Amino acid sequence: MKINPKQIEKMARKMGIEAKPIDATEVIIKTPGKEIVISNPQVSRVNMMGQDTWQVSGDVSERESAPAEKFTDDDVKMVVQQTGASDDEARSALEETNGDIAEAILRLKK
Repeated sequence: MKINPKQIEKMARKMGIEAKPIDATEVIIKTPGKEIVISNPQVSRVNMMGQDTWQVSGDVSERESAPAEKFTDDDVKMVVQQTGASDDEARSALEETNGDIAEAILRLKK
């Protein structure tokens, strides 16, 4: 039994399902500790009665993800404001304390 793709598309539209192809060159899914990389992807955004889902296929590989920053630029600013230290000194203190803002402030105030 041969199925006509045009008929399937027409039936899907009648049921409120709309698929749009997305022109993508790479898809990266980030998980704790690794990234799933999909090269040469075929990506579609499927909307079914107002709910979006994504269909992705392609060449899959995995790689280790870069470690997440333990502090933000706002954390650095707060340490600078509280201690009068330079940005570099504040970053250094935050790195030494694994992002513990209070500990970094205390170290710089000594």
